[in-house]
Amino acid sequence: MKKAMWNLAQVLLGSVIVALSFNMFMVPNGIASGGVSGISILIHEVLGIMPAITQWALNIPLFIGGVIMLGKKFGAKTALGTILLPFIVLLTANIPVPTDNPLLGAIYGGIGVGLGLGIVFRGGGSTGGLDLAAQILHRLTGIPYSLAIVIFDGGVIIAAGFVFSPEISLYALIGLFVTSKTIDFVENGLQLSKVAFIISDHTEAIAEAILHDLDRGLTRLDGHGGYTGEGRTVLMVVVGQNEVSKLKQLVRSIDGHAFVIISNTAEVLGQGFKLEN
Repeated sequence: MKKAMWNLAQVLLGSVIVALSFNMFMVPNGIASGGVSGISILIHEVLGIMPAITQWALNIPLFIGGVIMLGKKFGAKTALGTILLPFIVLLTANIPVPTDNPLLGAIYGGIGVGLGLGIVFRGGGSTGGLDLAAQILHRLTGIPYSLAIVIFDGGVIIAAGFVFSPEISLYALIGLFVTSKTIDFVENGLQLSKVAFIISDHTEAIAEAILHDLDRGLTRLDGHGGYTGEGRTVLMVVVGQNEVSKLKQLVRSIDGHAFVIISNTAEVLGQGFKLEN
């Protein structure tokens, strides 16, 4: 029950932040940066219909279609945000506007919307919209989900160029980029970890050094040389950003010819790293 209440609080808080950012920065500056919210801004400009009404008119049929196509479990996670967000947008429609600069509107609106959506997602919720339409299109046609998102959001941004101006359309693209990066930040934070794969003729010595000197666990993977076909052990170890230099020095001190691959990993769960609640 406590977990459910916390998730509900996150969905509520995130929806409020999204609605406030939408009304303070996006609507007054015509930043239609994709999604149902972007469509509602375009319709508001052309027909004068309040954005919240358009959002309900689009979200509810999409929600019903999502329940039919994707199942009741998906619908339960989407229902609250689908109904709640347009309602808060309606309540905050007359909030004072802090800037009429479209660049500032795109940046701060993108940050606010991304922050709110990230909190909603952390609470296990969803605000529906064109993300839902993209999932339905993916299910019906087999088009990759990421491509479907690009098609829908790209269509909205292109339409903004005709309804407002090409310049406003470019600002909308900035807003969409800022929103996506802010969502990533909220979900993953700044603690970017590294995963290293180490191939060496001295794997046992390197493994011992990692376990005792670096105080990190590791995994031994069975690999085979692509040219020789010979079997060999590959060490996989996850370290924090501040431990990368020490890991490289440690490996180099044992085997200067070791082959080391180090890449970013967005999130690591488990002992020594982030623990999932």
